[in-house]
Amino acid sequence: MPLAGKRILLVISGGIAAYKSLDLIRRLRERGAEVRPVMTAGAQQFVTPLAVGALSAGHVYTDLFSREDEQDVGHIRLARDCDLIVIAPATADLMAKMANGLADDLASTLLLATDRPVLLAPAMNPKMWSHAATRRNVATLRKDGLTFVGPNAGEMAEGGEAGLGRMAEPLEIVAAAEGLLDGGAKPLAGRTAIVTSGPTHEPIDPVRYIANRSSGRQGHAIAAALARLGAQVTLVSGPVTLADPPGVTVIKVERADDMLQAVLGALPADIAVMVAAVADWRVATPNMEKIKKQPGEGPPPLMLTENPDILKTVGHHARRPKVVVGFAAETQDVENNGRVKLQKKGADLIVANDVSPETGIMGGTRNSVKLITAAGVEQWPDLSKDDVAGRLAGWITERLT
Repeated sequence: MPLAGKRILLVISGGIAAYKSLDLIRRLRERGAEVRPVMTAGAQQFVTPLAVGALSAGHVYTDLFSREDEQDVGHIRLARDCDLIVIAPATADLMAKMANGLADDLASTLLLATDRPVLLAPAMNPKMWSHAATRRNVATLRKDGLTFVGPNAGEMAEGGEAGLGRMAEPLEIVAAAEGLLDGGAKPLAGRTAIVTSGPTHEPIDPVRYIANRSSGRQGHAIAAALARLGAQVTLVSGPVTLADPPGVTVIKVERADDMLQAVLGALPADIAVMVAAVADWRVATPNMEKIKKQPGEGPPPLMLTENPDILKTVGHHARRPKVVVGFAAETQDVENNGRVKLQKKGADLIVANDVSPETGIMGGTRNSVKLITAAGVEQWPDLSKDDVAGRLAGWITERLT
């Protein structure tokens, strides 16, 4: 494992996203890394040194003027005795200090004294992230050779606000750390990915079609997350109202047959994530003219035929990608249906969720998923679809590496 035996200095600064640092510590240690936490005064207002110390199984550093820690010039030792420094969350305040060389607490002092690679995971309100001062500071830090992961788009803790500013998910940060320690490359650089997204529209006549309520948000977010980690992504999208994700090649289709051909045309690939809610059936022979109501007659019968199974086709293809992920949108018996789908489709992972109308998931901005593999089931908490995408991109990266 790329992180096995690596010493990670984790700087936790003051923001609500500090709670994610607890999961980040666990994820880093799962991969064999030794984690030394440094907490700012602000961070201690959100999570306690006791919790951080329990998860890191070591001392938590908090004070520049600690008699115990500084008797051997502790901040210099911390700055040098590590393989990588990760700042998560990185607040606007701490980034401003770093960009301008300020050193008035332990975190900012050791960051000024280090010669090790530094990875920042920014987290702040979207207005703060887009502010001219923050943009100048970010540009300065990038020019100075520091690496960023995120921020992601999504809902803010304040409620009622959304935009770019959410801290990257722990698995995204882990993947970026692995890439940085592996020669500085993004962890999915050189990899190719195919993602399907949105609904399909199966024509009945020139003005009517069979479809579903998929918005495409989850598929588009996954395509963007894989691209952020360096993958060359082809997104095959059904009809949606979303903007194309940055850095992604987009192929727009209407029908399931078109989506299948676009996916097969994008093979070979390292990764396939089949998120699209493909219509199971289509009209066998769509009417070439608009079907008109006839006085005294009922609706004409619609003869349906089954659409191609895109996930199954890819999962059993001669040029099957190394990692195949499918989605299972269910309204009952979610876990068992997901297990059956995993076996039949030839996938490595099924992301299953309950899309009953009362959940608001289909067409909404949040998701609650179960990850089903041959090894078992992992339940993720309710998350924004951007956060699900970030976590899933991290899972895929780990599977490949």
